[in-house]
Amino acid sequence: MRITFHGAAQTVTGSRHLISINGSQLLLDCGLFQGRRADTYARNLNFPFDPQQLGAVVLSHAHLDHCGNLPSLAQDGFHGSIHATPATCHLTELLLLDSANIQEADVAYVNKRRARTGEPPGKPLYTVADAQAAIGRLDGQGYVRSFSPLPGVTARMVEAGHILGSAAIILELEERGRKVRLMFSGDIGRHGLPIIRDPVLPDDVDYLIMECTYGDKSHDSPDRAYDEMKAVVWRTFERGGKLIVPAFALGRTQTLVYYLHQMVDRKEIPSVPVYVDSPLAINVTDVFEEHPELFDEEARAVLRVHPRGEPFGFDKLTFTRSVEASKAINERKGPLVIISASGMAENGRILHHLRNNVGDPRNTVLITSWMAPNTLGRRLVERQPRVRIFGDEYEVRAEVAAVDGLSAHAGQEGLLAYARAVRGRARAVFLVHGEPGPAAALKAKLGDMGSTAVHYPEPEQFFEL
Repeated sequence: MRITFHGAAQTVTGSRHLISINGSQLLLDCGLFQGRRADTYARNLNFPFDPQQLGAVVLSHAHLDHCGNLPSLAQDGFHGSIHATPATCHLTELLLLDSANIQEADVAYVNKRRARTGEPPGKPLYTVADAQAAIGRLDGQGYVRSFSPLPGVTARMVEAGHILGSAAIILELEERGRKVRLMFSGDIGRHGLPIIRDPVLPDDVDYLIMECTYGDKSHDSPDRAYDEMKAVVWRTFERGGKLIVPAFALGRTQTLVYYLHQMVDRKEIPSVPVYVDSPLAINVTDVFEEHPELFDEEARAVLRVHPRGEPFGFDKLTFTRSVEASKAINERKGPLVIISASGMAENGRILHHLRNNVGDPRNTVLITSWMAPNTLGRRLVERQPRVRIFGDEYEVRAEVAAVDGLSAHAGQEGLLAYARAVRGRARAVFLVHGEPGPAAALKAKLGDMGSTAVHYPEPEQFFEL
């Protein structure tokens, strides 16, 4: 038995962990690597293993850095099953189709520029047809229920508390009479976040693979994040400006809408137009409303008052699907709110809104999540005075504000509690999905793990289990 760390190793994006057992291979997640564009295309296109030899995939959740490269896997000849919770299957279908459409559209846009300068046309990483091929391999598995993705492997999923349908994956591995129990955390959620249930802590495992995105810092409480967001909204509206929010269509958008609805209901902010400009976010919100059984008690209490799904909708909220409606938003004057994908401001409609609004000092760009290095979102967080959008430079005169406490990832305290739940029992903990600084800080804090070793694997590094 062997585990090889092919993605999210000493970085955050591109989650891919390969288990070799009984002559077969099982992949945990197949995410897109996101970062410097010159690097990402090649890294996502070329797998360091043969997809045709892969027996199955098990997904932790539907964020693109965990599921977004499944179409490339299918394109390269993968014919196995892709196991995930039913909600994750539904959401993955939406995200993969959206990702493929965006890639095709963005390449077409860039190719117009290339044609004018005599450059050769580019190609999308994958197409809608590739995405559909991957979607056809999805196989829904309920929480706690055991299933066998490969001979010698029994799997079950438990609540990860990160986004709707997210799961930690527990694997019972048997090879030549030897049994090993391994748990993959996926992305670990936080206690007390709105809508989503709290994560289940690990128990009796031999090996734990866990994320460490925020291993060096604690988050503000959700209540403080709510108040900080309210303050940003107020000062933007007082300037008559627009609040532009790059937000993941899955999870973050629904939380922002939920909070804005509460603020309006409580008369804490003026009732101004709020636009969710992302067809994907609209479809994802529909999936949320189809799975109230996955909500926490607070959200279910709201549903008892608003049984038709009003937690994700109010009078001033407009969902825009068409390109024409999206363009029309930029013709409107503030105050107003625009929530649009993508979360790291790397593609999609948010680029057009930023291009049209970052130069106006009345406006605010609100950052509500971690931004990968070398992304436009990270450049905005770093307050770089000029940013490049669609190949053109724009001066950033808008305020850039960051609200930390909305993160759906566990902070340092949550990560410590997660790892220490297996202290002295697990043989090893592998830290993934984290940059070197946060990983080192968490590893130092975990110095009291007793007989349990803590590793921070390098890319392509493997361990015998």
